[in-house]
Amino acid sequence: MTKPPLTLYLAAPRGFCAGVDRAIKIVEMALEKWGAPVYVRHEIVHNKYVVDGLRDKGAVFVEELDECPDDRPVIFSAHGVPKSIPAEADRRQMIYVDATCPLVSKVHIETQRHAENGLQMIMIGHKGHPETIGTMGQLPDGEVLLVETPDDVATVAVRDPDNLAYVTQTTLSVDDTKDIVAALQSRFPNIVGPHKEDICYATTNRQEAVKEVAPKADALLVVGAPNSSNSRRLVEVGAKAGCQYAQLVQRAENIDWRALEGISSVAITAGASAPELLVNEVIDAFKERFEVTVELVETAIERVEFKVPRVLREPA
Repeated sequence: MTKPPLTLYLAAPRGFCAGVDRAIKIVEMALEKWGAPVYVRHEIVHNKYVVDGLRDKGAVFVEELDECPDDRPVIFSAHGVPKSIPAEADRRQMIYVDATCPLVSKVHIETQRHAENGLQMIMIGHKGHPETIGTMGQLPDGEVLLVETPDDVATVAVRDPDNLAYVTQTTLSVDDTKDIVAALQSRFPNIVGPHKEDICYATTNRQEAVKEVAPKADALLVVGAPNSSNSRRLVEVGAKAGCQYAQLVQRAENIDWRALEGISSVAITAGASAPELLVNEVIDAFKERFEVTVELVETAIERVEFKVPRVLREPA
């Protein structure tokens, strides 16, 4: 029986960003330097396959610092942590390595700088997300106010409407964030914004690639984890860009083949914490069922690299 034809549009850039690449490398180098176990506070990145792979090598993932012994190294995840966490690690004289993405650290520095200038902070982000918790935790309670939607802007209670600044989570939808920023600027005309947009280059690039590829395809599959903010935003961006069926899949086994019956084209991308191996797994699953033609749709080329902390480059 002949297989039906299918065009796979492969979005680029997709998958690992420089911050994720660096965070994974940090765990691997820490295991090489200090041996197992090395403790990691929170998932190093939001991807089960990656976390399971590091766990197999000797990483122990915990939610809080009090689950870590004093005498083993601990790594803080790429999403960043509140100031209280390294302070507690210092108090306990622990060896720790901060794997916070440098672009998240930039937002932390902005937050502190604005506070030093007497400005109250508003953060655009998702409540409960580790990055939001980390950024809000750079300042004392109540100094950073969270808004998630333009409606939240209408009700946020500020100390002084003329002394405000805003920052954003790095993994948000570029378009949705624009609406929230516009609402902030409308209500608080003197609010100070970032010198350069906080949403990271990788998030922006992956969303632009999806906008390009989604209208061409009958369906869009985003390879990523359900707790990955940037992956979920890619699904939303694809749907807004006109793709009738946009779905998040962790792995090929999660594809809903019945929903894809009768299609002739599929766009595929991956969130910033999803390895290319999982994208290839999805492509192979389509090749088993269809006569596949792959077309690359590339909207940017990324050459960003971040160095690992010096402590890992020095001998033990």
